[in-house]
Amino acid sequence: MLTSLLCELKNPDSRIILVFLKSGGITIAVGFSLYLIGQEKIETIDIKRNLFIGLIRWFYRLYRKRSAPVTIFIREAIFVVACGWILAGLFGSLPFYLAGTLSNPIDCFFETVSGFTTTGSTVITNVEEVPKGVLYWRSLTQWLGGMGIIVLFIAVLPRLGVGAKKLFESEVPGPISSSFRPKLKHTSSILWRIYLGITVTEIIALIVCGMDLFDAVCHSFCTMATGGYSIKNASIGHYNSTAIDIVVTVFMFSAGINFYLYYMAVRGEIKSAIKDYELRVYTGLMVVCIFLIAVDILVIHPDFGVALRKAAFQTLAVGTTTGFGTDNFNLYPSFSKALMVVLMIIGGSAGSTAGGMKVSRLIVVVKSIKDELIRASRPHVVRAMKIGGHTIPKEISRGILVFFAMFLLVLIVGTLFMTLFELDLITAVTSVVATLANIGPGLERVGSIENYAFIPSIGKLFLTFCMILGRLELVTVAAVLLPSFWKR
Repeated sequence: MLTSLLCELKNPDSRIILVFLKSGGITIAVGFSLYLIGQEKIETIDIKRNLFIGLIRWFYRLYRKRSAPVTIFIREAIFVVACGWILAGLFGSLPFYLAGTLSNPIDCFFETVSGFTTTGSTVITNVEEVPKGVLYWRSLTQWLGGMGIIVLFIAVLPRLGVGAKKLFESEVPGPISSSFRPKLKHTSSILWRIYLGITVTEIIALIVCGMDLFDAVCHSFCTMATGGYSIKNASIGHYNSTAIDIVVTVFMFSAGINFYLYYMAVRGEIKSAIKDYELRVYTGLMVVCIFLIAVDILVIHPDFGVALRKAAFQTLAVGTTTGFGTDNFNLYPSFSKALMVVLMIIGGSAGSTAGGMKVSRLIVVVKSIKDELIRASRPHVVRAMKIGGHTIPKEISRGILVFFAMFLLVLIVGTLFMTLFELDLITAVTSVVATLANIGPGLERVGSIENYAFIPSIGKLFLTFCMILGRLELVTVAAVLLPSFWKR
């Protein structure tokens, strides 16, 4: 939060500076209080004699004391992750409320959770009137949420012991089949260095293309997080620049790739990374969809070059669940809109910052269907599922099928719930898909140039729940809701 003060150096606004000092102060105070509660032994401070000196002495003793590593088991890890994201949303909403950007606390919570979960759904009707410091914080929530607050937590706090693995697995999106290194702190640090490096590269590329530093930083944060918050009402379309469109398109595609492949490339295993089966399916899927949509929208953009550029940008914006816009795809023909809804549900690769079901899960579901069809005619044949030469254990394929069923169940129930607010069917369906898959824009009243401000507060709270549910891959949050979770 305090880094947002840097945005006020050029034209200081005392009101906004005070907002972030208050927000940061409240967050630090509550966070440190929780830290104290978590200590097994808290030494008594004689507040009657001299509170200030007593606190300094206590801080020094606390700093010098080396606490034993904390062991976190699976249920604690699930609960910490679920609560961690809710608390991040609550405290992250303080700048929006204190700055007066949004007057309704539920709207502030919706906007913040949408940022941290990299959904990109917004209730702000005119972002260009929002102070720069708040816009920067809004973009930063997405950048932090992209790689994951819990992953950052593991990277900077190595005291979690073996429990770190449980937290990491509960937080990182997608079924990652490959592991980085045995030490989770080292793994998290590698992830963040790669993430930061690609972000800085995009910032430089956007500046070269004519975007100013502030705009480049905010849009790069949201591109790499596949979040889609823009500081312009017309999103990337505001700049009307082919060069900027191409740069953002390339980096959206990059953000949808499994970050483990970048790690392999850094180690010199470029050929192995390129041969990754999920990467090839992800690339092929996007290329085919771009071509199909480009041909389909020739009725809107007769020039095939323009149609291809618009289709590439919008397909990757939706397919990687980024949500930026250069074109109003709500006006596209029905085939293109239907294809985009499918891409919303699929999302990017496992181990990427993208939302959705993930391409790897789609591969497993398709292969499971194929195996069942073969088994129907040849019941005695025993086939091991293989993807890219690797055998997929039955428990993983079963878990993915359960995830797929849960996703559809939440989508159906959520759609029925949203129709209670007199929304048309397309708006109701796509609002749930857009939040559950962390994509942001949907169709009709929640389309690419619209927002979620008109939805009642109860509906916003439900969609906020869908964002967290989708970002934590359903199971983490759903497990907490089961009565058996709370039994000894």
